[in-house]
Amino acid sequence: MAIWNLGSINIDHVYRLDHLPRPGETLAAPRYVQGLGGKGANQSVAAACAGADTHHLGAMGQTDDWVIDRLSRRGVVTTDILRMADQVTGHAIILLDGQAENAIVIHPGANRALTPVMLADPLSEIAAGDTLLIQNETSCQVEAARAARQAGARVIYSAAPFDIAAVRAILPHVSILAMNAGEAEALFAAIPGDLPVEGLLITRGGEGAEYRDLTTGTVHRQAAFPVDPVDTTGAGDTFAGYFAASLDRGEAIPQALRLASAAAALKVTRHGAGEAIPTRAEVLDFLAARPADQPSE
Repeated sequence: MAIWNLGSINIDHVYRLDHLPRPGETLAAPRYVQGLGGKGANQSVAAACAGADTHHLGAMGQTDDWVIDRLSRRGVVTTDILRMADQVTGHAIILLDGQAENAIVIHPGANRALTPVMLADPLSEIAAGDTLLIQNETSCQVEAARAARQAGARVIYSAAPFDIAAVRAILPHVSILAMNAGEAEALFAAIPGDLPVEGLLITRGGEGAEYRDLTTGTVHRQAAFPVDPVDTTGAGDTFAGYFAASLDRGEAIPQALRLASAAAALKVTRHGAGEAIPTRAEVLDFLAARPADQPSE
């Protein structure tokens, strides 16, 4: 099968600081790095690194060709990425402190300029059994999810950045809803009843992750792998991409959780976002050294 990702493409401007600035405080950053990011691009790289046939659907400006090159080198199919003359490539300002915590400001640029007409052809290629990934950083989320479900594909929606109106709109077309613990709390407070999805994927940082199968009531949990983090940027995207790729291969939920947890653990030991996502071979080596120390339930 194939994974299709209607996802954001951002250029990350990363400023490394001793601490995050307080209101009104001006800091000089001793280090600055520019790299590939965006929740969508990160998830595409993760899914491709995990071995899935991954097609990115999105948009960017007409410059920044290096972004396409980097996606392609990581194994992502980029032929459906639109280049817009009247838009800039989305970008993010990322402040990262010495404890690997971050604060991020995003300008969406071309990511929010997509229209249903622009996506009609690539969306028509999605087939039964495929997977569509979506995050809340582009336009046309509902239209894409609806088209994918009508084609018989699985839809995994990352509810981030969290917006309850966006979640409500897309929820009827979602198979698996992916959130971190804070987003899950906000969702349950806003929608306390049953959710019309097959499963909930909830990541909890150092506390691990869980998958709630709403069709059977089964809950699968995976403990986090202990590592020394240096940069948590993109960890959740790495988890989501690897989890989707594992399901795409037909693996069971516990296997998918374990693989995704290991990939995210490796990612946070490296600086950067998309460029820091590990390959499947690296993740398998990581797991081989930990045969039974992180069981899932």
